[in-house]
Amino acid sequence: MSVTVFFLIGIAIGVATSAPVGPVNIAAIQRALRYGFLPGLLAGAGAVAADGIYAGFAAFGITAVSDFVERHSGLIQIAGGMLVILFGARILAAHPHFSEEDGPPTSLWAGMGTGFALTITNPGVVLGFLAIFGSLGKWAPDPGDYAGATAMVAGVVSGATGWWVFISAMVSRLRSRMTDAWLVWINRASGSLLIAFGVAIFLHLFLEG
Repeated sequence: MSVTVFFLIGIAIGVATSAPVGPVNIAAIQRALRYGFLPGLLAGAGAVAADGIYAGFAAFGITAVSDFVERHSGLIQIAGGMLVILFGARILAAHPHFSEEDGPPTSLWAGMGTGFALTITNPGVVLGFLAIFGSLGKWAPDPGDYAGATAMVAGVVSGATGWWVFISAMVSRLRSRMTDAWLVWINRASGSLLIAFGVAIFLHLFLEG
């Protein structure tokens, strides 16, 4: 199978794994509405970096990483749950407003770091990639086919990046129609959803235990 086919399959995987609503989507949307296209995109880019790392582990068959994640899944989920709750509480406590001078945040890279942290601390991401790559059958690169594996990982990164470009561009265009009251309610909804995600993680751990 050609590297082009592997690349296209990777694009489909990248979009499919990025599109479901989760903490990173909420964080990126909130930043795009608050600050514009680039800050929203960078929040998604952090997730893309983590996705690329985990997709590489899955595509190249690096089982040591999946074993480590499975053994320490509880601790990783605790860290991720705490991070999601803290980030949600921070959004809830903020007092956002639009103004003529409203521009990018002090640090554009802070959003990227948040997106990366929210994704890398989610053991479901690496296990999800392992499940997806494992279910591809003949559509997956053969062991030792490094060109095919590289093309598929590049496709995952491209597909995920395309999704975040689309979301950030679409949401940032809505900024011109937003008022301070809209932004307050969006912050409340975003923060509440993030805290709910974090609480759900801890409930899941409690029920599993």
